Amino acid sequence: MAYNVLLFADPGIDDSFAIMYALLNPQINLVGIVSGYGNTPKEQSVENTAYLINLSGQNNIPIIAGAAGPLSGEPIVYYPEIHGEEGLGPIKPPDTLKSVEIYDINKILEIISQFRGNLIIVNVGRLTELALMFILYGNNALKDVTALYVMGGAFLVPGNISAEAEANFYSDSIASNTVMEKGHNIFLYPLNVTNKAIITPDMIDILSEHSQTPFKPLLKPTFDYYFKAYQKNIPGIKGAPLHDVIPLMALTEPGLIKYIRRRVLVDEFGKSKGKSIADFRPKPAEEPEETLDYIGMEIDIQQFTDNFMKIFLQADFSKE
Repeated sequence: MAYNVLLFADPGIDDSFAIMYALLNPQINLVGIVSGYGNTPKEQSVENTAYLINLSGQNNIPIIAGAAGPLSGEPIVYYPEIHGEEGLGPIKPPDTLKSVEIYDINKILEIISQFRGNLIIVNVGRLTELALMFILYGNNALKDVTALYVMGGAFLVPGNISAEAEANFYSDSIASNTVMEKGHNIFLYPLNVTNKAIITPDMIDILSEHSQTPFKPLLKPTFDYYFKAYQKNIPGIKGAPLHDVIPLMALTEPGLIKYIRRRVLVDEFGKSKGKSIADFRPKPAEEPEETLDYIGMEIDIQQFTDNFMKIFLQADFSKE
């Protein structure tokens, strides 16, 4: 069984690995990629997405231009020391946009209608575009989407962009809270699980030698750049976490993640901007069933690494 997936991303190295994973995984039918600001400016994000799709040969996948900045209008901070100036570490993608059609945000509605009741939205970037769907088209904009799989948040663990906040939630806290309040059937993958999704240089060396996928030349230079940034930020770390692969893998690998059900809110302003809020008391306050989200709290690391290596080592790269 293949899952129809509309992917929201901002590539970025770990987003790029997520896009590559989705393009390679035979259980994922990628029906579109929404590409906006985040790790790079919107224009670069779109270009990186076009480059990865072009490499895969799956040029029928629509690319949708996302937002250029957060709902708050705050200045955007980019992190070239982590992702490189153009989002792929040392790699400068060729100009593949001239022959590619880029769609506007209305294309999202068209895709939702086309796959009504059989579509998973996976969001591994900022949540601005998802929030805009509710702002532009009303509270029922995503009612025909089966589920939302979102990389974001941090619960009872340190943040990665402030003391308490994870980058996706922090960078557009207003959008993040809007999505958590208005979205339905949300599966959330916070730093609690994604920080543990470590890929090591030894694994990447194996892939760079033996992978028969079209992404083989990208794997080692992009990962090495990303890993060096993590080594500076977290001395002694043995590899680098590929946060954004987790929601996609969780979709196709039952048992990878253990969840707890709680209502999730996001602090929008002040010193705790972007903080994930949920009631973890032994007897949490009662909330309506429809407001409860699935929060990933535990991950099977062996299953993660096994599946990651399997997908990137596969000999038969074909999703016809």
